[in-house]
Amino acid sequence: MGIFSVLLTIIGLSLFETVSSLDNAVINAQVLGTMSKRARRWFLTYGLLIAVFLIRGLLPFIIIWITNPTLGPLTALNELMSSDPYVKESVEASAPILLVGGGTFLLFLFFHWLFLEPKNFGLWGERFIFSQGIWFYAVASILLVGITWFALKTNPLMAFSAVIGSSAFFITHGFKANAEHAEKDLLTNRMQSDISKLLYLEVIDATFSIDGVLGAFAFTLSVVLILIGNGIGAYVVREITVRSIDKIQQYKYLKNGAMYSIFALSCVMLLDSFGYQLPSWLTPVVTIGIITYFYLKSKSAINR
Repeated sequence: MGIFSVLLTIIGLSLFETVSSLDNAVINAQVLGTMSKRARRWFLTYGLLIAVFLIRGLLPFIIIWITNPTLGPLTALNELMSSDPYVKESVEASAPILLVGGGTFLLFLFFHWLFLEPKNFGLWGERFIFSQGIWFYAVASILLVGITWFALKTNPLMAFSAVIGSSAFFITHGFKANAEHAEKDLLTNRMQSDISKLLYLEVIDATFSIDGVLGAFAFTLSVVLILIGNGIGAYVVREITVRSIDKIQQYKYLKNGAMYSIFALSCVMLLDSFGYQLPSWLTPVVTIGIITYFYLKSKSAINR
């Protein structure tokens, strides 16, 4: 990759991680408001290291290693940071298995938001689709059947990966749904200790980071670039949490931008997994374009 492609990838990763983590930032801000200054300072400093290196750094490596078990964990960790041609060929050979699973996860994530989650309606048709929310499960089932059918013709492991991606979506969705109830308890029960709240925030951060990490593979398979891009995004989210969460919440269509970016990334990953080679600049350019559009739409709504 040239320097321009690297910079474009990092910018796209950072922007996507930031916007897709806004819900996480809102939860963080609400819970942090009930904690002591010392606990808040710990979360915003040491918690950032956990979020970047242990989650957004380690998780991409684990995913790549699982799809390349012949490398061995230590070998993969050492050589994924290098330019070893054997490692590069091995990762690229297993890329379809990784991408079809990640693409399925993100596709389900988008349609769940489109059909079932409350939102500010930003595009024509969103209100009607939301009113037909019960159809999400039918759409998800049909999509999984279609992806699995075509994957079986290419590689049975791709079909298995698609099933894992769908299972991962429903598991993480369950954690997020439970987190909403846990958050209410933390905000109303003042007897909860700061330690329990810190642990809760770290678990929630890990759950929300899965979306960003899987989406990152649509940009690049380089763990180093994912670590840099997602790390910058995680830092920005921490700054938003502390300084300007109320202001950011006024941009009511940013969530829409994040979800349509997720839809675009899922399409890129699925097409790539089935052999449709797309230019490397397409993913960051599309992501930046979608988020910019909804940012300007939000700004226009504020001005009105």
